[in-house]
Amino acid sequence: MSISGHTLTHGLKQRHITMLSIGGVIGAGLFVGSGHAIAAAGPAALLAFVFAGLLVLMVMRMLGEMAAASPDTGSFSTYADRAIGRWAGFSIGWLYWWFWVLVIPLEANAAATILHSWFPDVAMWVYALAITLLLTLANLASVRNYGEFEFWLSLLKVVAIIAFLVIGGAAVLGVLPHSGVSGVSQLRADGGLLPNGMGAVFAAMLTTMFSFVGTEVVTIAAAESPDAKRQIIRATNSVIWRICIFYLGSIFIVVSLVSWQDPLLPAHGSYQRTLELIGVPYAKFIVDAIVLVSVASCLNSALYTASRMLFSLASRGDAPALARRTNTKGTPAYAVLGSTAIGFLAVIANYTVPERVFATLMASSGTIALLVYLVIAISQLRMRHQSTRLGKNPEFRMWGFPWLSWMVILFICAVLVFMVFRPEHRLEVGSTGVLAAFVVAAGMWRSARTIRPAVAPQS
Repeated sequence: MSISGHTLTHGLKQRHITMLSIGGVIGAGLFVGSGHAIAAAGPAALLAFVFAGLLVLMVMRMLGEMAAASPDTGSFSTYADRAIGRWAGFSIGWLYWWFWVLVIPLEANAAATILHSWFPDVAMWVYALAITLLLTLANLASVRNYGEFEFWLSLLKVVAIIAFLVIGGAAVLGVLPHSGVSGVSQLRADGGLLPNGMGAVFAAMLTTMFSFVGTEVVTIAAAESPDAKRQIIRATNSVIWRICIFYLGSIFIVVSLVSWQDPLLPAHGSYQRTLELIGVPYAKFIVDAIVLVSVASCLNSALYTASRMLFSLASRGDAPALARRTNTKGTPAYAVLGSTAIGFLAVIANYTVPERVFATLMASSGTIALLVYLVIAISQLRMRHQSTRLGKNPEFRMWGFPWLSWMVILFICAVLVFMVFRPEHRLEVGSTGVLAAFVVAAGMWRSARTIRPAVAPQS
């Protein structure tokens, strides 16, 4: 395939997309963060994962409908542009780019913390910069390099979760010799399934919801595969069993074997604490290694996703034109470097600026994922109506249209309102709200004052 200087290659293979769709979304939140949700809601944290999983399932179905009809590396940002208006595509594209740019220092610091605990003679900031540089070079080389890195990292995560399900399942069934725990007694102990009521479940859902963030990345990556439409449909259809097996299966085992009042659960994380109680040796080292793989995978995806969103914005005239230039391998090198530069600055800021300043900076991306879901739902609703007026029906459709689409919109709005009244989430909502207002104003101003250049579809 010839490279025009503004064209992405179809360098991702089917196995890359398949493994990305299966394991790419699994981050450290499942292995570690789920412990906080269980400690807050008790065994009913499983319900929090069910509700959050249903939301993600509905959103992915809506996104899959649009992406299968028109694969594009800008994904929902492009669809918002077409369905709602240029200001909407501009705004959600830049907010999403900002979200993934800020993921870079978070994941780099998490990886550095683990490596520093193993090899304390090297400073944490050295590890953070080194792993970011390594994955940046991989993303610069070609999209196939990103696919290879993500394939193996995702495969390791999937194998680790399957191993946990087998070991934990054996303990639940009581067939694991010398296990320190067995059965499902913890589901009924210490107050039963709902020890803190449904309010705690909804509060825990805010934590669990962000464990699923990144599911939508596969629709961005699929645009760089030879058969984008088929890959998107397969990836979207696999969301159901991925959530059931990896998330609900894992959490069921944890709440069955570990008391939600266990004081070590939040600190050690759900996976580590479960393995410790079962009696698995070196549980901390094993889980640390799994988390290291997970954060490396998330960092790899952050670099990729931020660069592709910047490329898409530039292709639509909503970002510097330099960002849409590709190298001889079809990689948007300037978009990668531009996104990485901000990520590097954020990594440095993590070690140099006051902690409160950095916390406020990170909080500005706190509710962007919910805004993305909201825009996806509104875009799908409007694009389906547009298709109906033209006498066209999408081959891959959202269920229960339009009622389920409206339910998702109302539910997301309710969650945002709920977060406003939760003291621990006010900083996130406020910081993201201020940032979103600024970006939307910029998008409206730019939409009113400029004429978009003609751009070839990026699929």
